[in-house]
Amino acid sequence: MDHKILQTTRDLIEEVGYLDLTVDQVAARAGVGKATIYRRYASKAEMAFVANVHGQQLPPVADTGSLHGDLLALARTFYVLMAAPEARYLVPALISELAVNAELVTRFQDTYLAAEHAAFARIIERAVARGELAGPVNLAIAHLLLAGSLAAALYITNLPVDDAMVTDLAAAAAAGITALADQHHSDPDGAAEPR
Repeated sequence: MDHKILQTTRDLIEEVGYLDLTVDQVAARAGVGKATIYRRYASKAEMAFVANVHGQQLPPVADTGSLHGDLLALARTFYVLMAAPEARYLVPALISELAVNAELVTRFQDTYLAAEHAAFARIIERAVARGELAGPVNLAIAHLLLAGSLAAALYITNLPVDDAMVTDLAAAAAAGITALADQHHSDPDGAAEPR
């Protein structure tokens, strides 16, 4: 059922564009009721976002052996998802809806952002285990350092993002995460102090 809804959404976006897409069209062509769609997706924007940009499962997080390498692999994954033509018009629509739809905010945090935070958690846990980080850091801040910067470049400032910029963003995020870990887990006597 989900596959049929999402494939129909993709097909209709190709045919009529996002702005002219309606949940009624998707329901009719997929052979389901609108209630079936709304049980799965809070809005047209969420349905289109899932269909074209970001399902709830990210690919496994690469273990490159370093914090920077892992963040770069994740940044490249995010870039592929976020720079796709569909994402360039769907993500701003979703962001606009997030500003006025509290239910959608909760769903977005509990699914898509939770999956991305889990990826950051794995990367940070490995970096701590390798001794690259003094301890864990706030996942929301780690996420903002990398994905937030990439999103701002793509959707707000419309910069021409390429692999060199993605590499630089990953390096900046690695440096920021390292500084946060040092700040939150070290004191002058060398004892860890989680905050």
